[in-house]
Amino acid sequence: MAPTPALTRAAVGAAYASQAFGYAALTTSLPALRDRTGLDDGGLSIVILCMTVGAALGTLVADWIAVRSGSRAALVTGLAIEATAMLLVASLSGAALLIPMLMLQGLGLGLVDAACNMQGSLAERAAARPLFGRLFATATAAGIVSTLVTFAVLSGRLPATTTLFVAAAIHATVAVLGARFFDPARAAKDPHSARPSVPLPRAGILMVGLVVFAAFVSDTAVSTWGTVYSQDVLRLETNLTPLGYGCYLAAVLAARLVADPLIARWGRAPLAVTAAASGIAGCLALVLGAPAWLALVGFALAGFGAGWLVPLAFGRAGELVPGRSDEVIARVNLFNYAAAVIGAVIPGVIAMIGSLQWAFILPALVLVACLPVLRRLRHPDATTSV
Repeated sequence: MAPTPALTRAAVGAAYASQAFGYAALTTSLPALRDRTGLDDGGLSIVILCMTVGAALGTLVADWIAVRSGSRAALVTGLAIEATAMLLVASLSGAALLIPMLMLQGLGLGLVDAACNMQGSLAERAAARPLFGRLFATATAAGIVSTLVTFAVLSGRLPATTTLFVAAAIHATVAVLGARFFDPARAAKDPHSARPSVPLPRAGILMVGLVVFAAFVSDTAVSTWGTVYSQDVLRLETNLTPLGYGCYLAAVLAARLVADPLIARWGRAPLAVTAAASGIAGCLALVLGAPAWLALVGFALAGFGAGWLVPLAFGRAGELVPGRSDEVIARVNLFNYAAAVIGAVIPGVIAMIGSLQWAFILPALVLVACLPVLRRLRHPDATTSV
């Protein structure tokens, strides 16, 4: 079957879905992996930090491969690494072997994160219409499905790592299909050309990166601490503690499903302002903490904010310099991992000092700080180095 634009878009969407499915499978398996290897919570935190560093390194590797061989090669390589790592993580029992495999998983994670967005930018450009919203919606839906699969696995008294075997098979399948159907185009400087390339827009990368940073600080804070917040601050019954995060995920999915038509109608900048305002209002509602219904509304508003800002930012990143969009997106993607560390760690520190509800001032302030740069999402100026 010959590659067509529709098949390429479907393959890219499958890559987004496999990435989210695998990440959710890994995070929901962490308690079982901790128990199996004898790691304590501190050791597990160090492993997660190493995975984050590995993911940042993976983004740099994706940039290196994309410059030389295109983002298709980077994405296939990352999917293959993740499939291998997940198989080994699910199979190995000793901490001495598990930790390096989790770090390898982080490397693949960063490769796929960056290369997926590179391919998404190429698909959006080829279609001449917004696509990032539905691509990220596919990822969100796959993450929810992965969580449900893990729930079914645990209910059936199967090992929690069973979902990792499923995720590894999905990654391997998408890698094989992607080698044929991903876009082979290169959107990077030619390392062998004597002609000077268009400079990378450093200021533009910084501004769009700040939007990504703000979105992921909010997302990581809620995803890491949302259930703990529901238990410690809202005092919900144990069976209801996932409700807050469930409201957040539902809002993220809804926001991403409607993002593309809203971008086409309103443009990126007005929707970005709406998203930031929603995120700020949601985080402030979480700071108030009571009554419980207000906090649940806050979770949903925060979900709309993060759900919109991520596809908006990566869509704009791909427009800054279309001929070097792979390199631009790799650099913008690095802001994701800095945000992940801050959004996961700082709220815990604040909770130790005072109350967890005050920790949500952090994402609110970061979203306020990014408001002045949202105008950067308005008009493409592809050839301008700023």
